[in-house]
Amino acid sequence: MPKNQVTSGKQKIAWVSKHMQIINKIIDEYRETQPLSGYVIVASVHMEAKTAYLVQALAELGAEVYATGCNPLSTQDDVALALNETPRVTVYAKHNCSDKEYWNFLKKALKNRPHIIIDDGGDLIELLRNTCLEYSDRLVGGCEETTTGVYRLKALASQNKLRFPMYNVNNADCKHMFDNHYGTGQSALDGILRTTNLIIAGKTAVVAGYGDCGSGIAKRLRGLGAKVIVTEVDSVKALRANMDGFRVMKMDKAARLGDIFITATGCKDVITWHHFRVMKDGAVLANAGHFNVEIDAEELAICSKNHYMARNNIEAYELNSGQTIYLLAEGRLVNLAAADGHAAEIMDMSFSIQLMCVLDIATWLTRDMVGYHTPSGLYSVPREIDDKVAQLALKVQGIKIDKLTEEQEDYLRNGF
Repeated sequence: MPKNQVTSGKQKIAWVSKHMQIINKIIDEYRETQPLSGYVIVASVHMEAKTAYLVQALAELGAEVYATGCNPLSTQDDVALALNETPRVTVYAKHNCSDKEYWNFLKKALKNRPHIIIDDGGDLIELLRNTCLEYSDRLVGGCEETTTGVYRLKALASQNKLRFPMYNVNNADCKHMFDNHYGTGQSALDGILRTTNLIIAGKTAVVAGYGDCGSGIAKRLRGLGAKVIVTEVDSVKALRANMDGFRVMKMDKAARLGDIFITATGCKDVITWHHFRVMKDGAVLANAGHFNVEIDAEELAICSKNHYMARNNIEAYELNSGQTIYLLAEGRLVNLAAADGHAAEIMDMSFSIQLMCVLDIATWLTRDMVGYHTPSGLYSVPREIDDKVAQLALKVQGIKIDKLTEEQEDYLRNGF
């Protein structure tokens, strides 16, 4: 095992641990009682320092954790090696693994028959309802982290195919209001800037999708001096983008105007061959959605007469029509495949929600022992968990807020 890589990984984890003070407070609160002792947790996460610290927190509170990646390019090998040295933690992940290796890593983790899962994108659930069904015999519930994964769970739930209770962590206020908007807004641009070393100011940037992620990206692009165009399929979000001061149009028209394109929809085929062929020479394409399906890289290759690596994490495609288009990080999550992901303070809130939900699911396990079983389905994160994380975040930042008096509470409750 390369010592310098382990040292590098440990340094990264130690750095974020100093800036994830909400999780530290939760660990302090529960360390003595060890509420996760005896439970097996499988976590499919982006294997970088902040998720590694979440995994360490689970182990610190007693869990036996098997951690694997949720994207072939987002694993940082030094972090994975360092995390694997943590007591009660086993890691199955490596950077730039093949699709076959990726799925085998997930299956190896699931063979440990988890009581609880932490999923990011829905791949664990997909395996547990198909080829790995036999490893679900002890599963009580789990958490889903991201918008794309929630889409998959909602589709399963609507067809009565979701066999386990799952928390929709993505829609918790302390997750989507901060992680998706501020986190993705900053880290997606971080990935693009690091990878290209090009200026944003003065360029025309096209953002596909104006949800929590897309709106955060668009506003930060404007802050860096870009002229921003938004494309949408949702009428309300399109109207909001317009009122926020952005030009809104169809991708067919935007494709001719953009210098930089960033997808953030959670859907497939957002940018396809008929967009590629009308783009400017030198157009840069990046994806901020979970899966590499938003930009059709396969069709981009078919449209090209030449393909080469222009720079680390930048593939150049010379089209038959003459222009060259640059695709970042194979069309995978640019903020994680080409950078370090969201800021530590942002992920502190998201992963504190995850940690509190896992602790809550552990109470389901206790109830199951006396005959109670939580029904299958997709559940909202309890309001008290959101409130607790928000209160801890304010405390960490030294912020105090007002509190309603009894008279005010009575007025709001009764209307007079």
